[in-house]
Amino acid sequence: MDAMSRWRVSNIRSNSASVCRSSFSLLLALVVTSDNSVAWAIDEAESLKLLVETLSSTNDQDVRGALLRGMLRGLEGRRNVVAPTGWIELSAKLAKSDDASVRDLSNQLSQIFGDRAAVQRALAVLKDSSAEAGARRKALRSLLTQQNADASMLLEPLLDEPALQLDAIRGYAMVENATAPAVLLSRFEEMNPESKRAVVETLATRKNYAQELLAAVERKTIAREEIPAHVARSLDSLLGERFVSVFGKVKPVAEDREKVIARYRQLLTPSLIADADAARGRAIFRKTCASCHLLYGDGAKIGPDLTGSNRANLDYILLNSVAPSYDVPAGYKMVSIVTVEGRVLNGVIAEEDETRVILKTVEQPRVVILKQDIDVRKVSDKSMMPEGQLDKMKPLEVADLIKYLRTTEQVELAP
Repeated sequence: MDAMSRWRVSNIRSNSASVCRSSFSLLLALVVTSDNSVAWAIDEAESLKLLVETLSSTNDQDVRGALLRGMLRGLEGRRNVVAPTGWIELSAKLAKSDDASVRDLSNQLSQIFGDRAAVQRALAVLKDSSAEAGARRKALRSLLTQQNADASMLLEPLLDEPALQLDAIRGYAMVENATAPAVLLSRFEEMNPESKRAVVETLATRKNYAQELLAAVERKTIAREEIPAHVARSLDSLLGERFVSVFGKVKPVAEDREKVIARYRQLLTPSLIADADAARGRAIFRKTCASCHLLYGDGAKIGPDLTGSNRANLDYILLNSVAPSYDVPAGYKMVSIVTVEGRVLNGVIAEEDETRVILKTVEQPRVVILKQDIDVRKVSDKSMMPEGQLDKMKPLEVADLIKYLRTTEQVELAP
């Protein structure tokens, strides 16, 4: 490494608090020539080694936490990565930190680095019913990302815990489990609508699961109406004619929208998503989506709350973003009202009684209209969400937004 590149690394270390959000990717793609042209990039092992050295040299818990989060984002979805030089000693030191988040982040990284003791610690947290739900949720997610079979076998009892039920349902999609269809379908009737939808979405993720889901539809254990359009498309692709013979023909997406979806599916390669920044994506969400949707409690309540939706599924996100009017739930269909005075209002119904209608609009969360003042009222099959939202963005901005939408917990907001 030449003098310029060493200066760059030193500068990153000394200013780690300001660059930690994307620390791993910054080091991985570090420009090393003085004229700022790209000559080569530090390889992964060297990047991780530099981060370990930086973590070892600071006692600032905020910097430590931020750098650890950067490493986790850079290694997202990875398994059995070779531990960088110095990690064993550093992780032992971080395990004694007064900051619980630093201890947790360090343990998650140790799992990625194949540390069996870290896996056992995560399993212990998951099994501890007295532990905080958020900590157990993180432990479950990290274990399933590592394809841990022991964690998969713990999913059934977690279904009986309201705070973890959704995570447990979706966990069956992450690690194949032969008991999943029987376990989920046996509890289906007693579940709330959100959990029922998660069960249907989960059982559509694997062919052997999907076959059991279709059999349940055939037995009328699950009503045809409980299969959302995006799930029907997936089942049609997985099961073909057998699905059509039970469910019927799946409504096609408009040809122009289908082409746009295909274009974005081709654009959003794993490498582009890997280079994306969820923190930047959150800022984009605030500008483009938060006027109607909630995510992690941030945003408005005009459209569906996205927090519990099937956001890990790229096809689900693209279908609802590119063709928002393809499958609009009854409660979210756009209502147009013209008053006797000529005022025009577009929104969704929040409340209604014998004398008044209350609309939620983009401009106002609550507009009260007396029924005696209504001249024309129409319900549209279209969504309030306009088409073409993604077309206004640059490719990396789309990737940033998608990466944020696929997160499992809130991230920092990019400045």
